[in-house]
Amino acid sequence: MTILHTIILGIVEGLTEFLPISSTAHLEIVQRLLQIPTTDFIKSFEIAIQLGSILAVIVLYWNKIFSSFKYFRNIVIAFIPTGILGFVLYKIIKSFLLGNITIALWAMVLGGIVIVLFEPKKINKEDESNKKIEDLSIRELLILGSIQAIAVIPGVSRSGAVIVGGRMLGLGRELITEFAFVLAVPTMLAATAYDLLKSGFSFSSTEWGTIGIGFIVAFLVALVVVKWLLTYIRSHSFAIFGWYRIIFGLILLLLHLY
Repeated sequence: MTILHTIILGIVEGLTEFLPISSTAHLEIVQRLLQIPTTDFIKSFEIAIQLGSILAVIVLYWNKIFSSFKYFRNIVIAFIPTGILGFVLYKIIKSFLLGNITIALWAMVLGGIVIVLFEPKKINKEDESNKKIEDLSIRELLILGSIQAIAVIPGVSRSGAVIVGGRMLGLGRELITEFAFVLAVPTMLAATAYDLLKSGFSFSSTEWGTIGIGFIVAFLVALVVVKWLLTYIRSHSFAIFGWYRIIFGLILLLLHLY
């Protein structure tokens, strides 16, 4: 994998991590377009650069995350279901799910249908309450954490799953978007740390350098995307992302299968 490939994948990760369109699926697609072989290192690379995008959230939400005990506690509680499932299914995720483009594309299409069905096309300001992350109940937190756990399937989208789940629970668009962002922090920290613990010691210095470049690029691009999305959702629905997933996923499925 060349430096150019690394930069391209970093840009793709930063652009797609927080949009409800699945960063993993897009990384898989671009990887194949660039004719990069699917190796254990590439799988670890894709996990690690997602942490670069997550760093953007830590920078932007640092004060909120650590200024309130209830805010921090609620993130940890919601992470528990994902953490348990990720640990139990690690071998299946790494050996079977990651790199499986067919699963990723089908998940993109089905996820798009769910977004279109459950996300209203028009913004109803009365739907947006003053409820905060600190006010979420244990039940809501565990439900959202369990929904995020489904995103171990490539193509599902962590942010998309949490956002749709939150909307189905009646939570406001801005609240659930912020929650999807911050819930990704412990999720990707744990996923990256565990994966590197399992395989990182076998990487060469060149491979570590490749991870570093992808990490930085993903971080810088994600900073811009997060700020843009927070502005976008104040006056726009998520439905457009659902239609994008359906159309793009079906086109690629047809090309892939035939």
